[in-house]
Amino acid sequence: MAVLDRALDVVEFLRANCPWDAEQTHRSLRRYLLEETHEVVDAIDAGDDASLRDELGDLLLNVAFQIVIAEERGAFERDEVVTGLEDKMRRRHPHLHGGDPASWDVVKAREREARDAVDSSVLGDVHPGADPLSHAHRVQKRVATVGFDWPEAGGAWAKVREEVEEVREEFSSGDQQRLEEEIGDLLFAVVNFARLAGVHPTTALVRANQKFTRRFRRLEALAASRGVKMGEVGLDALDQLWGDVKDEER
Repeated sequence: MAVLDRALDVVEFLRANCPWDAEQTHRSLRRYLLEETHEVVDAIDAGDDASLRDELGDLLLNVAFQIVIAEERGAFERDEVVTGLEDKMRRRHPHLHGGDPASWDVVKAREREARDAVDSSVLGDVHPGADPLSHAHRVQKRVATVGFDWPEAGGAWAKVREEVEEVREEFSSGDQQRLEEEIGDLLFAVVNFARLAGVHPTTALVRANQKFTRRFRRLEALAASRGVKMGEVGLDALDQLWGDVKDEER
């Protein structure tokens, strides 16, 4: 623990000496925590060990910030964080500690029963801390456990088509607030279809981002080789290049 405590020492030093760091709160640092988590995932996907090392350091700094701020508020101590982790792992791995060799699902069910005493909703322990796609996926999986689900992916696909039409109608109406709501419904429906089709939406979107980035970089190289100046030609010319890039991949 001495090595990890150094991360907490760094945060304490920053809080004591840097005005910006001193004024941060749990909530103000939330977006940085999410960003660093995604950057760790990007490094894993890229297979880049040097980046993974650096991004894990950034993520550790953000975790340390949350712990130190909680200590300053008197909410809990760093030792409680580690003790809670140790206790949870013992509960979930009883076969490693001489206890009842219950399965992970059974242990989780026991923990859920304990939480139900506080919040009996089936969504009681599904918190919105994850990225929105993953949160939607978790919400849909959870309500499916009580039968609130399409019997097969076809029903979810029909819902996607319905939501597309509602987005089109609101786009034509010019009501921005309603448009935002309907786009949200469409995204939620797409996540539901992906889940029932056996595809995790976050994984699919990561791959789509990677594919677009790869193709756009190739488009830039192709434009340079043909003397096409990006930003000075119209969309038609760029779309032609995009088509050529896709043809190359085929």
